Amino acid sequence: MTRPNRWLAFLAVLLFAPAPALAEIETFPPSFSARDIPVNGATIHTRIGGHGPVVLLLHGFGDTGDMWAPLAGRLAADHTVVVPDLRGMGLSSHPETGYDKKSEAGDIAAVLHALGLDGSLALVTHDIGNMVGYAFAAQNRDRVTRWVVMDAPLPGLGNWDSVVKDQRTWHFDFFGPDEERLVAGRERIYLDRFYNELSADPKHIGEETRAHYAALYARPQAIHDAFAQFAAFRQDAVDNQKFLAEGKLAMPVLAIGGEKSFGLGFANEIAFAATDVRALSIADSGHWLMEEQPKVTMDAIMAFIAEPATR
Repeated sequence: MTRPNRWLAFLAVLLFAPAPALAEIETFPPSFSARDIPVNGATIHTRIGGHGPVVLLLHGFGDTGDMWAPLAGRLAADHTVVVPDLRGMGLSSHPETGYDKKSEAGDIAAVLHALGLDGSLALVTHDIGNMVGYAFAAQNRDRVTRWVVMDAPLPGLGNWDSVVKDQRTWHFDFFGPDEERLVAGRERIYLDRFYNELSADPKHIGEETRAHYAALYARPQAIHDAFAQFAAFRQDAVDNQKFLAEGKLAMPVLAIGGEKSFGLGFANEIAFAATDVRALSIADSGHWLMEEQPKVTMDAIMAFIAEPATR
C-alpha cells in the first residue's frame, strides 16, 4: 500500500473510532527512571526509558509530563523516550525567571546533553510544549528529524493576533499577584474550566485525571509559574519572528488538531513555521487529545514516527 493510501485507511479508522473510556492517570512503566537534572538555574524533573532512536515528549498547561505515560510505554519498545516537566511545572523546580520558550528550549537541550543524548530525535508536543518545541527545533534544525505538534498555535506567527482576541483565550493575559490570590486554594475550579470548556465533552476527562493535576498545580509556586508561561508570550512572539526570519523548518511535521478545537485548520497555522506539514483532525476531541481520544491520537503519532526518514 502506498503512503497516501495508508493514510486514507488510517483516517477512515479515526472517523469510525469507538468512544474512549474516561481518561485516568496511567503510570510510567517500571523500566523508566526519573532524574532531577540541574540546568540553567532550574532543576528539570525528567523520566527516561526504552532503547533506540530518541523521542522527546513535551507537555503544556493543565498537564505535566505525566500526560505522556501511555505513549511513552508504547514508544519504549523500540525508542529511547525522554519526558521532562517544563520549568516551574510538575515536579521541576520553580525559578523566578526563564519562562520565555527560547530559554526553556535551552533547558531541554541541557537535559538531553546531561543524558548523553546529543544526536537526532523526534519531537512530540502539545499546548505550551508546542512553543518550547518550536524554539528547540528552530535552534536545532539538524537534530529534529520529525515533529508531531498538537492543538496550540505559536506566538507571533500566522493568525496569532486573532487567536489572542478570541474570548476563549482570556487566560493568556490572566496573571499577576491578584490573579494568583483569586486562584489560590481554587486550583481545581480553575483547571476544570479548561477541561470543561476546551474539550469536546467534559466527560472525556475523568475525576482521577482532574484531581491529579489539581494537586500538582496547587503545589507552592506552581500557579505563579504557570502564569509566567503565559506572561512570556509577548517575548515568545518576538523570538519566534526571529526564528522564522532564519527560514521555515524543513523536517516533516504532523499537525494534529482536535475536531472540536483547531481541527484540520491547525495545520494552516503550523505551515507558517514549516514547509512539510501534514494535517490530521481527531474526531470527537477538543484540545485535550491524549485525555479525550488517547488510542487514536497515539496510533497517529506512532504511525508518523515509524515512517522512514526523508532527509
